[in-house]
Amino acid sequence: MSTVRSSLSDENRDTTAKALQGALVDLIDLSLVGKQAHWNVYGKNFRSLHLQLDEIVVSARNATDLVAERAIAIGVSADGRAGTVAETSSVPKIHDGQISDTEVVSLFIEAYTAIIANMRERIEVTESADPVTQDLLIGITAELEKQSWMFQAELA
Repeated sequence: MSTVRSSLSDENRDTTAKALQGALVDLIDLSLVGKQAHWNVYGKNFRSLHLQLDEIVVSARNATDLVAERAIAIGVSADGRAGTVAETSSVPKIHDGQISDTEVVSLFIEAYTAIIANMRERIEVTESADPVTQDLLIGITAELEKQSWMFQAELA
């Protein structure tokens, strides 16, 4: 049982907790997939993607911390364990071994599409349950949409 008292009703806290937990695992997995691709990317766009992937990892990790701390602030635990992330993330899986620059771009477009769709659903369900969390999710989603655009522009 949490020692943190939330100003949210139990129902609103539970709704918000579910949204935050989903965001948490997606963001953790995004950072892990980003690092895996960073280490293994090859191709003519290696250098720029290698650097871009590090930016993604830093951004995702920062957002992860904000989401986890928000969960704790409303009196629920944040579950970022490897098994939880592997079981519940909506991020597409990355294969092992080297991955071409074009595969990386396609993978991240797919990943951002999935994460953004889920984040927009989380934004909707937290609108009345917890506008503070909704605001946090809106800011994170804006950054995810910017990163998605940057990958899509690489295929234009």
